[in-house]
Amino acid sequence: MTGPAASPPPPVARLEPGSVSPALVTALYTGVVLSRADAALLTLTGPGAVTCAQGLLTNDLEQAGDGAFVYGALLTPKGMIVVDAWAARLGTTVGFTVPGDGRDRALAIFTRSVPPRLARLQDVAEAAIYRLAGPRAFAAAAAAGLEVPPAPGRVLEAAGDVLTARATEPAPFALQVTVPAAQSELLAGRLAAAGAVEAEPAMLELARILAGWPRLGAEVDEKTIPQEVRFDEIGGVSYTKGCYTGQETVARLHFRGHANRQLRGLLFDPEPPAAPAQGWTAVMHLDREVGRVTSLAFVPESGVSGAGRWIGLAVIRREVAPGAMVRAAGRDARVVDLPFAFPVAAPA
Repeated sequence: MTGPAASPPPPVARLEPGSVSPALVTALYTGVVLSRADAALLTLTGPGAVTCAQGLLTNDLEQAGDGAFVYGALLTPKGMIVVDAWAARLGTTVGFTVPGDGRDRALAIFTRSVPPRLARLQDVAEAAIYRLAGPRAFAAAAAAGLEVPPAPGRVLEAAGDVLTARATEPAPFALQVTVPAAQSELLAGRLAAAGAVEAEPAMLELARILAGWPRLGAEVDEKTIPQEVRFDEIGGVSYTKGCYTGQETVARLHFRGHANRQLRGLLFDPEPPAAPAQGWTAVMHLDREVGRVTSLAFVPESGVSGAGRWIGLAVIRREVAPGAMVRAAGRDARVVDLPFAFPVAAPA
């Protein structure tokens, strides 16, 4: 008698040629781009909001203090990622910005784990969430009349329920601005007038892949633990805070072992120019399957040395070190460290 069939891997997140223009890639690295994020805002408000959030999030909201903006994840009791989130602490409210497709997962955890007498849960459906990326993000925000937090990992609240949060430096965006949906067009217009180049969400997705940042439903599935997808490197987990759901697995791996899989970059050979195969996720090394491709993107010519080329992310066995040649999605590729350097080029 056989057991239940294994779950298929999640689909590969994929940006085809033409998804992002060369001008947008130039703006990402020399100016500022603006895009509305596919994200949801959930808040906990009440005397126990911070304590409840601290008992669920992998990062440390208590140590960071009021005005903190930190990245982390909500886990299963066995330490697997359920949903990742940016958490903003303001007084007796903690706001969680979660991926749009992770909203229901986060709601389920909060509904199950947070007593209403300690904190009230709200799904802020009317919020519009924008992200700015690029070296001129702070200047554009200030020119648009927004107050920029003075340091990474901080958030400020202004009149009209406007939240301006400054991401920690490894993140694929510089600022997150949350406003009531009724004000979204006005905000976007002010930022565009200040020099921000408006872009579709594909721009944020390319920035994410270039930064080597994990995404729910791509790098993260129901069996992923934080250390496998760079949570140590991107500051998504604290090993000094008190207990939280799933901590035992995460702490044991950190102090007594290591993850067998790691998130790495893939730099595909520019020749031949054929795209990585659709639906083909296996990463092969020395005739052995060592992992799976999770994200793919075509970087246009303004973002590479030479013509445009494909890059990717893959969760692979830790012994396959950067510099190794692999066969991924039917194409030859080199394993590289993350984040990707700019312009994207093969290492010497």
